[in-house]
Amino acid sequence: MAVSPTRRVLGLDLADGIGRGNMWTCLSMAFAATAVISFLPATQPYILSGVLGVAEEDQGKIVGLLGIAAEIAMIASLAWYGALADRYGRRPIVVAGFTLCALGVALFPFAGNTTVLVALRVVFALGVAALSGMLSTVAVDYVRDSSRGRSYGLVGLFSGLGAMVAVLALVRLPKVLEDGGTAPVTAARVSFLIIAAVVLAVGAVMWRGLSRTQVSAAERVPLPRLVAEGVALARDPGVALSYAAAFVARADLAVVAGFMSLWVTGHALAAGMSGAEALARAGAVVGIAQTTAMLAAPAFGWLGDRMRRQDVVILAQALAAVAYLSTLLISDPLGPGMMAVAVLVGLGEIAVITTAGPLLAQQAPASIRGSAYGVQTLCGAIGILTVSGLGGYLYDAWRPAAPFAVAGVAGLLVVVFGLAVRRRVTPLPGERQEPAAVV
Repeated sequence: MAVSPTRRVLGLDLADGIGRGNMWTCLSMAFAATAVISFLPATQPYILSGVLGVAEEDQGKIVGLLGIAAEIAMIASLAWYGALADRYGRRPIVVAGFTLCALGVALFPFAGNTTVLVALRVVFALGVAALSGMLSTVAVDYVRDSSRGRSYGLVGLFSGLGAMVAVLALVRLPKVLEDGGTAPVTAARVSFLIIAAVVLAVGAVMWRGLSRTQVSAAERVPLPRLVAEGVALARDPGVALSYAAAFVARADLAVVAGFMSLWVTGHALAAGMSGAEALARAGAVVGIAQTTAMLAAPAFGWLGDRMRRQDVVILAQALAAVAYLSTLLISDPLGPGMMAVAVLVGLGEIAVITTAGPLLAQQAPASIRGSAYGVQTLCGAIGILTVSGLGGYLYDAWRPAAPFAVAGVAGLLVVVFGLAVRRRVTPLPGERQEPAAVV
């Protein structure tokens, strides 16, 4: 039975079997997942300096190490999460993701040394892997193809709201407690426990609100075969471009959440600010980037439904590359120039995040869509691993803008690849018609 034209949410045409409550739960998932995913990397400098007492000159290496450990965990789990979602449904994987994130957040400020910190970062990363893959999958499962660009745009909008809440409000919670007379270490621990409790509550909401309908027909397909089919899809030029774009998109998100906060926090501490004040200042800068991303997300989503999706991916990658390379012009991250760069970075970040997913949905069969998004998010994990490792080393050895420069160069390489394959991208039959305006 065709979906009634009145079954819409914020202009999105809902897929068969999906109710308005399911779609609102999906958007709420985008908000909550991005908030918790952004919170922990943004507060790492505060934990390193205020709880563990790590010297400033060593923090770049440790942030890079945490990023590498997290991405190894994600690489080991992402494709399997996608296959499990195709087998058992999206809902259990989403709830598992929120539970693991809550556990990582709750214990993070109780780490007694860097080794324990790395182990907890891995636990958190396993939760992030589940949420990242499922958010992309659910966003396209719940709408018809004609709305997938706008669906990603709205998911980007709600994700931006979540990131903004994380960097403008959640990261300030330790300072609020300190101002009330709580000792710095205690303030950190209480703040993280409060946030972990909220994340667990969100997981319960997801269990009730997400659709129980099995979207795919992969129940009897062995998990290794589902994973292999997701990898084999890369023979399609459109899928390959989407995977390559995800490599940059996830790396960009990690750079903004982790290294931008570290850059501003380090300079603020050197200027004589307290740890909590420096974290709040970093949150303001990252907040500008995330606010820009939030406001621009619907526009890029709309563009994704009006242009050929491979073309909008190429455009987004070019914009992001210019934005990230512009950080090389910044010498004082506390000055006004950083604010302008933060706006550009926000535009570039949301452009790449909202455009790769709809292209993959257009090219991947529904029966293995979860596996395809697992592999796409795996490519993003490899991107974060590369940028976190190389960028973390160059952050200390060269300059704080180094991780952004690495991400910018990677984006330019994707642009070159996209231009080479754009005319060979053919949508699946019945999935999408070429926009009439494109010639």
